[in-house]
Amino acid sequence: MIKDFEYSAPGTLDEALSLISQYGEDGKIIAGGQSLLLLMRRKLVAPRYLVDIKGISSLDYINISENGDLNIGALTTHRAIETSREIQQKFRILSEMEENIAAVENRNWGSIGGNLCHADPVGDPSPVLVALNARLEIVSVRGERTVAVEDFARDRFYVNLAHDEILTEIQVPCPAPRTGSKYTKFSILEGSFALASVAMSVTLNAKSDICDDVRIALGAVNSTAMRAREAEEVLIGKEITDELLEKAGEVASGEADPIGDMRASAAYRKELVKVLVKRVGKEALLRAGKDSWEGSSAKSDGKVALLGRR
Repeated sequence: MIKDFEYSAPGTLDEALSLISQYGEDGKIIAGGQSLLLLMRRKLVAPRYLVDIKGISSLDYINISENGDLNIGALTTHRAIETSREIQQKFRILSEMEENIAAVENRNWGSIGGNLCHADPVGDPSPVLVALNARLEIVSVRGERTVAVEDFARDRFYVNLAHDEILTEIQVPCPAPRTGSKYTKFSILEGSFALASVAMSVTLNAKSDICDDVRIALGAVNSTAMRAREAEEVLIGKEITDELLEKAGEVASGEADPIGDMRASAAYRKELVKVLVKRVGKEALLRAGKDSWEGSSAKSDGKVALLGRR
């Protein structure tokens, strides 16, 4: 049974900020409740005050600026991101990621900001946004600040957010020319939690297929979504080949620090990282404009062959 609490549903962001500032550590923001209510039922959290911000319409939007930057309100639903024509055309990786989050009923209600603040290491948005070099706008009665997505989650279910702060916006910079990105995850059932996931963004040189920049983000294989920085160094400044992608996958696997549980062993998850980095890298490179490899092609269906026993 959930412990008694006092419920408020402010209509504006200013009202919500005022309330959460008054309540301090006894208050909790709720923005749909698909994750928070489960924690409350399990008695993992027991707030005295709940501030429901789901009805604050000013935090529900998708905007692409004249310079191509994408701004998403924290209360924008997964389904809205999935079906946005602008995102499908200009930030394809985001809409593709959203297609495979839980069921459509969950995507209709759950918000992108709520997912990020829950900080489940198996969540899908975080590695994608890390690969896209996204930032978060955070607001309180004391002012506002921005933080990189890769620095937001500090541990499982623990984020860089003070008790009186609210995440208000996700900011994704316009990708440079000749940039391609791709995300995939491996899960037992379609739409379920990832055993491992990889997002990659690759920028090729304007005059050649040399890799000018790359960001590789891993999900579900650490306490938070993480950059595979050593794997990135394998690729930067080189023309990427099958062999280099395979080496990057091996290095990324070594950087991962997954747990083993009833769904998969740590060793199995590491092996998945090797496979996914190579596969995602090929697709990202094709999207960046690299000619396809002779005698091979990148897989775009996001599926991975089973690797044997777990």
